[in-house]
Amino acid sequence: MTQQRLPRSIATVCLSGTLPDKLEAAAAAGFDGVEIFENDLLTFDGTPADVRRMCEDLGLAITIFQPFRDFEGMPEPQRRRNLDRAERKFDTMQALGTDLILVCSTVHPAALPETERAADDLRAMAERAAARSLRICYEALAWGRHVNRWRQAWDIVQHADHAALGLCLDSFHTLSRGDDLAGLDKAVPAEKLFFLQLADAPHLSMDLLSWSRHHRLFPGQGELPVPGFLKDLLAAGYAGPLSLEIFNDEFRAAPSRRIARDGLRSLVWIEDQVDLAPLPALPKLLGIEFVEFAVDHAAREELRGFIGTLGFRRGGTHRSKDVELWRHGGVNLVLNSEPDSAASERFEQAGPCVCAIALRVDDPARAVARAQALSYPVWRERIETGERDIPAIRAPDGTLVYLVEGLLTGGDPIWEDDFQLEGEAAADGLLCVDHVAQAMTLDMMDSFILFYRALLGLMPDATWELPDPYGLVRSCAFVSADGSVRLPLNVSESRRTGTGRFVSAHAGAGVHHIAFRAADAAAAVDAAAARAAPLLDIPENYYEDLGARFDLEDAEIAELAKRHLLYDRDAAGGSFLHAYTHSFRDRFFLEIVERLKDYTGFGAANAPVRMAAQRRQSSRA
Repeated sequence: MTQQRLPRSIATVCLSGTLPDKLEAAAAAGFDGVEIFENDLLTFDGTPADVRRMCEDLGLAITIFQPFRDFEGMPEPQRRRNLDRAERKFDTMQALGTDLILVCSTVHPAALPETERAADDLRAMAERAAARSLRICYEALAWGRHVNRWRQAWDIVQHADHAALGLCLDSFHTLSRGDDLAGLDKAVPAEKLFFLQLADAPHLSMDLLSWSRHHRLFPGQGELPVPGFLKDLLAAGYAGPLSLEIFNDEFRAAPSRRIARDGLRSLVWIEDQVDLAPLPALPKLLGIEFVEFAVDHAAREELRGFIGTLGFRRGGTHRSKDVELWRHGGVNLVLNSEPDSAASERFEQAGPCVCAIALRVDDPARAVARAQALSYPVWRERIETGERDIPAIRAPDGTLVYLVEGLLTGGDPIWEDDFQLEGEAAADGLLCVDHVAQAMTLDMMDSFILFYRALLGLMPDATWELPDPYGLVRSCAFVSADGSVRLPLNVSESRRTGTGRFVSAHAGAGVHHIAFRAADAAAAVDAAAARAAPLLDIPENYYEDLGARFDLEDAEIAELAKRHLLYDRDAAGGSFLHAYTHSFRDRFFLEIVERLKDYTGFGAANAPVRMAAQRRQSSRA
């Protein structure tokens, strides 16, 4: 049953900028409250009362003041000084207008291990807090010296037995240790669950402190079972704010408003996961209907020739706009030169580039409603009478994702509605758009992950680290359940890699690689070569190595080498044939692929050979 929505909160440590910047970003995103992180207050050129007034003006509650470190279990004279320090923090809390402070389990090497001693200290602190109508919540840090699990923290809180003392439960501190909340509903009374902090993270092999301080993510961006954690907490009766506490180097360097919006979206997503506030259902994806390029007339003429060598033919012109349709088998490419359009805006920013992708979905209206609930901007292009109204969602980099009603029986009429068609598309050759890869800056990766997962329900494939001649490229594909939509994301810290150079030239994220699936890759490559397609040369050494890696006959290897086809095979016996073109104006390149026996990968093992070949080709151009 749907429960009442809980307040949404975010810690100021999640965001970049000054404290006023952070508060304004949180309010603009739609948060109900903020956690004031002590360091943000210490560096603020104003009083706690000023912060309180700013939050009141912005409509933000201050949900908690945090953190208070290394308190319990300290020997004298540190114990007495800690209680004095607590009194000063109580002064700050009252000036801020919050009644709750977070106390983290101590990491101090001098701390004493006895549970009763820790309970006595927290009881003394809670007694002083209660005298001021304040409360204390105690949290087990994953790397705490003596207390690093929530059950240990609860044992201490139970022993302290004070109404002003309760628990804070943090998903990262629990899940990073392989722990869970099993038994929470039976062990801890709901009134003792004072606060909740949510954070996701990738699975990494490193010390807990470094993992926590640099690699936390919003729920839905990582790999921890955060929805299950929250579900258990709600089942135990928790009724306080849903609050985000994320330490992430990229977040703290990125624009605060973008990160705050992603933070709120992550809470909307996780509320749906636990039935707190259900979203419109995920769309059923049925494939990629078209890829659209932003071009001027000169670039359009050049791109016509480029894709023509792969067998694309003009299939129609738009009824009211300067837009062309080019087709080959089941693949549709749109060349958009319309002035005063989203495409022309994109062209002015980045030159010839992919400006839109269209996905076939079962119900575009429902997908739009889901996007609006997640605060993703919806775009509608100007249309004339009789033309199809196709809604689009803006991706984090500004690329449009059109939502086309997919007909399982085939024959989608959008082309007949909007275009004057020129003959039939060739029935043979290319089957579909196999995958569309995007290159982006590091700080954009997590925004795209949330976009693909929360809005479209795409799930991450394996992450690969691919060696370019001038650095590493990290790649992770997001794939629909049936494999009809595959969208790899690529990032590189080096600006000299092919990915890094694309991002620099493109001034940000964008599509840099489109793969077309063929029924017969060898035949498709032969036909392209006969049209003088600019196919990428692969060195002979690669084919020498194929014989050592796979049990291929010499004649098979010779046929691959003749066509510059690359080969891969997975553990289940599926295989992959693929060949690449040169880059178009150093912006994007195309690929012909063939999947055999349910191969699901992308030929990642061949990526280093491809990237080195592209660098050689680029240096000769």
